[in-house]
Amino acid sequence: MIDQKIKLITGSLLHDIGKVVYREGSDRRNHSVSGYDFLKEEGKIEDKEILDCVRYHHFSEIKSAHLKEDNLAYIVYLADNIAAFADRRKKEDTEEKGFDLSVPLQSVFNVLNGNNQSFYYQPGDMDDQGKINYPASEKKPFSREFYMKICQRMLDNFRGMNWSEEYLNSLLAVMEANLSYMPSSTANEELSDISLFDHVKLTAAISSCIYDYLNENHLSYKTELFDKKDFYDRNAFLLCSMDISGIQSFIYTISSKNALKTLRARSFYLEIMMEHIIDLLLDRLQLSRANLLYSGGGHCYLLFANTTETVIQIQKFQEELKEWLLKQFQTDLFVAFGYVQCTGNAFRNVPEGSYTELFRKMSKMLSLQKQHRYTAREIIRLNNRKEQDYSRECKVCKKIGHVDEEGVCPLCRKIEKLSKNVLYADFFSVVLENPDEREDAMPLPGGYCLVADDEKKLCRRMENDDYFVRAYSKNKLYTGKHIATKLWVGDYSTGSTFEEFAREAEGISRIGVLRADVDNLGQAIVSGFCNSKNGDRYMTLSRTATLSRQLSLFFKYYIRFILENGEYSLEGKNGGKKRQATIVYSGGDDVFIVGAWNDIIELSVDLRRKFEQYTQGTLSISAGIGIYDFSYPIAAIAEETGMMESESKRMPEKNAVTLLQDGEIHLVDDGDEEKEISDGTYSWKELEEGVVQEKYRALCDFFEGIDETRGMSFLYRMMELVRGHEEKINFARMMYLLSRLEPTEEGTKKEKYRQLSQKMYRWIQSDQDCRQLKTAINLYAYIHRTKGEHRDEN
Repeated sequence: MIDQKIKLITGSLLHDIGKVVYREGSDRRNHSVSGYDFLKEEGKIEDKEILDCVRYHHFSEIKSAHLKEDNLAYIVYLADNIAAFADRRKKEDTEEKGFDLSVPLQSVFNVLNGNNQSFYYQPGDMDDQGKINYPASEKKPFSREFYMKICQRMLDNFRGMNWSEEYLNSLLAVMEANLSYMPSSTANEELSDISLFDHVKLTAAISSCIYDYLNENHLSYKTELFDKKDFYDRNAFLLCSMDISGIQSFIYTISSKNALKTLRARSFYLEIMMEHIIDLLLDRLQLSRANLLYSGGGHCYLLFANTTETVIQIQKFQEELKEWLLKQFQTDLFVAFGYVQCTGNAFRNVPEGSYTELFRKMSKMLSLQKQHRYTAREIIRLNNRKEQDYSRECKVCKKIGHVDEEGVCPLCRKIEKLSKNVLYADFFSVVLENPDEREDAMPLPGGYCLVADDEKKLCRRMENDDYFVRAYSKNKLYTGKHIATKLWVGDYSTGSTFEEFAREAEGISRIGVLRADVDNLGQAIVSGFCNSKNGDRYMTLSRTATLSRQLSLFFKYYIRFILENGEYSLEGKNGGKKRQATIVYSGGDDVFIVGAWNDIIELSVDLRRKFEQYTQGTLSISAGIGIYDFSYPIAAIAEETGMMESESKRMPEKNAVTLLQDGEIHLVDDGDEEKEISDGTYSWKELEEGVVQEKYRALCDFFEGIDETRGMSFLYRMMELVRGHEEKINFARMMYLLSRLEPTEEGTKKEKYRQLSQKMYRWIQSDQDCRQLKTAINLYAYIHRTKGEHRDEN
């Protein structure tokens, strides 16, 4: 990356630093002046081009500054305007003017999916201890002391930086750590739901694009961006998306005694491969990670310049990437690209409908590429390709080819070694292929590979290793030369094998598997900020990026602490339980978690509740929960829980969970028609209140102190009768069966019997209650079954 572009990105990221100084209260001048002096005098930045970007990014200053035609400040000026137009939308029904310097950041979920709340985040920064900053109605103001602390902290970080390309991502990390919960705008008449970090990051991305566009077309900065007034309608930008296909098959189509470790490593490998692919493309286009709008779940959005060179480089990069994936994984993995040209005005949906149209066109291009992945020539070459060794099948991934003496292929052997580092390594380094490390290193596109490092080893590598390229830190915000970015990774784990989790389970020795996914997320991203009351005024690129980042934080970072501090209990006990579980995968909007079966059910409720609180009820989760013997094939588990998750999403409102299926169905009203749904599918509220709270706990209360063998025998017989409750003869048999449990003496047990009898009499006359009762009986049976007892389970 050339020096001038580095200075532009740096100046763009720092252009609003004066807002922090201004709100601290000691300098009441215009924030562009405050920021300029702060960086020059205290930050010791001497570069005039960087400082000009800060000093002259507003019209009132730049119009009389007499800058040269090619001064970078003209680019930051317009980029700041485009970014600001896209996030500072005026509130409804307000005539209040002026500023409130202490105002906290409002939640982006306030205006999502028809919501109309006024919730705020608590003043603070990115908490590396995982405390979730939930939006709340209480409006806690920022203090001058807090802004003073942020100023000092940023100065401390700046002093260790060299303003060069190697430190651009460190600067981004510093801004994210300190400015993520600080509002960009404190104007009373505007929404303050875009953080200062998100604003300066988007400004840097737009600046880079404008720079490339102007230079390829040999245009004057001042003439095009300041003198003329039509750049907002110029197709100067490309909104680009990449999407990996084949993730599920790659992760879950394995069979191994170390399946849990292998699953976790495969998931992490794909995640870091996606980040590496992003960085390769950004490097090729001479851009920073400011141009990455979102990454997660094998999907990303990026902002590029609409230039001929950009399109050529994207197409060339895609072909090289496809060739590498075919060589490494045959047709198992594929990366589709979609991109569409757009204007600055389109980022704020001007003209109306233009923003949604961007995503529609981009999605169409992605779909077409997935349908036509390979040319006829590539298919012929694939069919004619011969492997050196077709004699053996890898016992892990089942691919045919070269294997070692234990029957494991080279890639699976490397994944096995990687699994030991996923949980415990703090850094993962990208290096050029090195013969000395080839045995342990994971292959990456472009002639690179991945190795795990601790801090000392990384420092040595940076100083002495000519093969070193960049490093990723995990779950902590580090700064330094060549630190590409931090990776939020859901690396929570309390066990290393399925068998261990089965042994840890309460009652029956079984594992539980949770697959969950956010409902209607694509629709929320594209059109969730458009509603009947506010129209399309909040449909902007800034809010899409902010929403995506908040969801990524929840599923990649905060989820670890939700599992660490479990709250929900089937028995209604106090929380604080450390979940016996391992996160196999947790991406931008979905999760796959394995653990002790009872912990999996309980943590799924925690996850649903926390997500509802986090998103203010604007988004929901649907899930499938399977219960299995620890030796059950993982590929079958993944497929079955995926089907359960899909069954939950068939509910009219989604927001549901499917578990303990018994093969029966019931009808659900879905508008003009009735839909057949599994008997094990419930809304989350029905599971918590109807199945667990009302019925399961009633059974627990009644059978407490009763001979366990007698109680279990009763429940198994009751289950059979409940399944045929519509028949009058079964109703009579249930009443008779219940009467045999009646205590002979008056007292507490007699009263419990009367209460349960009344409930049972009412329940068995309702199809809905009977469905819930079947699930509650199953739960009770699983909890109270001895470890060695076996009975058919679904």
